[in-house]
Amino acid sequence: MSAASHGAVPYYFVPAPSKWPLVGSVAMLFFMVGMSGLVNEASYGTPSLLVGAAILTYMFFGWFANVIHESETGQYNHRVDASFRWSMGWFIFSEVMFFAGFFGALFYARVISMPWLGDLDHKAILWPDFSAQWPNLGPANLIEPFQTMGPFWIPTINTALLLASGVTLTIAHHALRENHREKVLTWLGLTIVLGVVFLGFQAYEYMHAYQDLNLKLTSGIFGSTFFMLTGFHGFHVTVGAIMLAVVWFRVLKGHFKPESHFAFEGAAWYWHFVDVVWLGLYIVVYWL
Repeated sequence: MSAASHGAVPYYFVPAPSKWPLVGSVAMLFFMVGMSGLVNEASYGTPSLLVGAAILTYMFFGWFANVIHESETGQYNHRVDASFRWSMGWFIFSEVMFFAGFFGALFYARVISMPWLGDLDHKAILWPDFSAQWPNLGPANLIEPFQTMGPFWIPTINTALLLASGVTLTIAHHALRENHREKVLTWLGLTIVLGVVFLGFQAYEYMHAYQDLNLKLTSGIFGSTFFMLTGFHGFHVTVGAIMLAVVWFRVLKGHFKPESHFAFEGAAWYWHFVDVVWLGLYIVVYWL
């Protein structure tokens, strides 16, 4: 006989049938159509993209509200908690592999293909004046000249901001484990502010790159890898800041216990992952 039949906590919580996966699928369909239309300059691109984003936002609010309600009403036990931890761990691993693909593309272009092209007979195979140097202006210098982005000063300031945010988040976590909720709100709020400031500096850096350095997404393999790596990282910082903001409001409402607060821990894991990725970016993209 199951534990649930005695009125005890179920062995494993199984949620009721939900509409949210279907809502999310509809959102992604509109989003996909909108993105393809936007790329091909179709009239339906932007409206479809906005509809998809609106439905996706509705799904996130509704689905996470259900999960929060289930958690706060005591429907989860330690086995569910372990499942959440494994799921978050595998999700972060998938993000590691996502960035590994872009780092791998940069490594291949710079360390393997560029020297290999330099060893070819350019007059017979490629173009006469090719120089195997990084960055490169492409075949016959067809790419507009540009300047690279150095580590000083915005990337270095952003590095300090993210490292500091990791410290403030850790302080907030220890405060939650000690049940000092006002301290949690202060240090977690400071973490979010540091993340937002980071994004502000990155936006300024992009404007500087386009306007002053002529460094664009179309600036050959250097431009594409630079903006793909830093841009996707900025997107992850945005997602992480949203996650931490949700956690902050939940702490304000009295959610979480010192011994049970996976939502906080999962968001913290994600934020620390974002910090580590930035350190790799800072060294590989800006210094090397």
